[in-house]
Amino acid sequence: MTTALITHSAFVGHDTGAHHPERSDRMRAIDKVLEHEVYKDLVRHEAPLRDDDAEYIVMAHRPSHLQRMRDAVEGVKEGGRHIDGDTVVSPGSWEAARRAVGAGLDAVDMVMAREAANVFCQVRPPGHHAESHKAMGFCLFNNIAIAAHYARAKHGAERVAVVDFDVHHGNGTQQIFWSDKDLFYGSTHQMPLFPGTGDVSETGAGNIFNAPLREGDGRATFEDAFRERILAPLHNFAPDVVFISAGFDAHRDDPLGGLQLVEADFLWATEQLTGIARRHANGRVVSMLEGGYNLTGLARSVAVHVKTLMETGR
Repeated sequence: MTTALITHSAFVGHDTGAHHPERSDRMRAIDKVLEHEVYKDLVRHEAPLRDDDAEYIVMAHRPSHLQRMRDAVEGVKEGGRHIDGDTVVSPGSWEAARRAVGAGLDAVDMVMAREAANVFCQVRPPGHHAESHKAMGFCLFNNIAIAAHYARAKHGAERVAVVDFDVHHGNGTQQIFWSDKDLFYGSTHQMPLFPGTGDVSETGAGNIFNAPLREGDGRATFEDAFRERILAPLHNFAPDVVFISAGFDAHRDDPLGGLQLVEADFLWATEQLTGIARRHANGRVVSMLEGGYNLTGLARSVAVHVKTLMETGR
């Protein structure tokens, strides 16, 4: 079996400005590192514009949110427009956002059809802060929540899990999954930190598992929290497919966080999650890029993450 990479040049066209943390240079940094000979066996696909994407977007978002995002982008003639203090749209944002959604949908099709063992979606804008009714935190649509709903609606997956190791809590994914016991959300994240959610007391329908970390925490604390608060309940949940909200801003060099993780920690987490997937989900893993804003740390972390997907997917 192979590992697939889904991306598209249109993601560079989501123009947030030269000094915005979530800028096009992130794609270029990842593109460069994945050109290495080590990644020659990656099966590369273009993220699509799917005619049916609206049908699945509204499984995670209100129809009014879909319309607001379309209107927000159509109202931009040049440059960028702030939806809120952090979240920017430009004329290229609608295509980028739809292709990010399409990447997740195609990734699900691939792993469910056994066309790939696992898939990494190198996309932007990211998604895990977008709630059912609003964009926020650099995110327009919740790409991974949409893909999770699609796995159930289109492919009959009964139990779907999202695990998130971004330094910021995925408030949007938690909010969308909150009352659905067949959707698992587990997150390690720094707290206190934006968006202010993610306490251990936030448990939804018994399907939400938060493992907050403190500023300065590193490998030992991260691994303990990941094992006890994420992996143990994930094993009990026995997912049919595992999604990874792959944010790399918990890296010690990232400007937006204060955790002390390094590339080896993301490798370890990826190994743990692919192990769970092999045991319960026929190895099916869909990983979608979230944060990561130090370009060197981002590129190196994505490199080990993808290499681990390739090694465990063989």
